[in-house]
Amino acid sequence: MGLFGRKNTESAVATATLPVDPALAALTGDYTIDPAHSSIGFTVRHAMVTNVRGTFAEHEGALSLDGANPAASTAVIDVKIASIDTGIGDRDGHLRSGDFFDAEQFPLMSFRSTEAAQLGGDKFRITGDLTIKDVTKPLSIDLEFNGTATDVYGNERVGFEGSAEILRSEWGLTWNAALETGGVMVSDKVKLNFDISAIKNAA
Repeated sequence: MGLFGRKNTESAVATATLPVDPALAALTGDYTIDPAHSSIGFTVRHAMVTNVRGTFAEHEGALSLDGANPAASTAVIDVKIASIDTGIGDRDGHLRSGDFFDAEQFPLMSFRSTEAAQLGGDKFRITGDLTIKDVTKPLSIDLEFNGTATDVYGNERVGFEGSAEILRSEWGLTWNAALETGGVMVSDKVKLNFDISAIKNAA
């Protein structure tokens, strides 16, 4: 089942001429991301030899899905930087400080989608603007659509999981320390991970 289409003139013509999948059309609507059943996290190389993983416990967002015209679908996410959690309090405090995110001055990290493309089957690429601190740059997120379900409370849900890679220095996150053996304490490349469950809003 396709959920998003490439946002260009050619796909717009195809969308207009091809019959709409009834199952796809049924997904049309506005959804609110359920933070209790979603996860936004990251993985970064530490001291050149191992990975440190963390999550942002507090986030909110919304999806607007258009089954008849998938390219019109959109996504927005806001993440509270102060909710960063790597399992080590001192490290989390350092990440919140001015050396890294400066959470007091820049409390949110945000993503606003601008276009989407279907890569094949249930795989998609969502492109948008990622803002960290006072820097906004484009980001593409590769996603897999995990399907739909109605939970025990009658909520209609959709699910996605995906990832993206960024160079943190491009968003002004440049703190580092050199190692005696060569290399640096924290890699520039960071992998972002998304597991999203969203509930369809009441009509």
